[in-house]
Amino acid sequence: MRTIAASSITQTVARLCQQANTNLPPDVLAGLTAAHQRETNARARGVLSQILDNAQVARERSIALCQDTGIGEVYVKLGQDAHVEGDLQEAVNRGVAQGYTTGYLRRSIVGDPLDRTNTNDNTPAVLSVSLVPGDKVEITVLPKGGGTENASTLRMFPPSAGWAGVMDFVLETVREKGINACPPVVIGVGIGGSFGTVCALAKKGLFRAVGSLPATPAYAAREKELLDAVNALAIGPMGLGGGTTALAVHIEHAPCHIACLPVAVSMMCHSLRRLTETV
Repeated sequence: MRTIAASSITQTVARLCQQANTNLPPDVLAGLTAAHQRETNARARGVLSQILDNAQVARERSIALCQDTGIGEVYVKLGQDAHVEGDLQEAVNRGVAQGYTTGYLRRSIVGDPLDRTNTNDNTPAVLSVSLVPGDKVEITVLPKGGGTENASTLRMFPPSAGWAGVMDFVLETVREKGINACPPVVIGVGIGGSFGTVCALAKKGLFRAVGSLPATPAYAAREKELLDAVNALAIGPMGLGGGTTALAVHIEHAPCHIACLPVAVSMMCHSLRRLTETV
């Protein structure tokens, strides 16, 4: 059994919060660059150029990519042979608080959804923990802005809806809400599971590298079909038209009840901020 001090978790989370908010992952930068090169709409190319310039300035000056520095979503893969000495949730909360206050990142969390009083340190964090083999702790921070959260949705279909129903739902969601998610977006689609798990599946799609393919050829074909259909909507970068509404559509699926077809959509803006470190 390997013992890990809670302070190590706190320090790592604090660092990841700051770095994720100022540095786009290489796969996202590559996706934006490729979109800029193939975009034929002049206005859309100009917007994509500004997005890439913004990423460069944020990285070079260590300032936030976007004023909305998001919910502190923290995903922990906890090795079964690792023991965190102390309270994991408390350690993560301290890390988010340190990262956001010392990094001058906007604090956007209110303590009560109706009273709306700001907690002033972006806590509590949204912590998801999964057990994995080994004695390491893998920590991923996903700062997710309010615009993209508001553009995400869930629907419980009857099985008869099938793939056609899923496609229509995703396109309807992008058509109605995509412009508010600061496109070009990355779209995570969760299919299956239950009412309580399908949204987590959709968010899981955001962790895949932009442009990567799923293991199942049938789902690779479905992702391409959806991506082509989304881009055919011509919403374009920042909603100003063009052929780049989405950089990628990533589907995650799971077994489900014979009477159910849960589907969730989780969108992420062009600043798809995520960063992982192992302790």
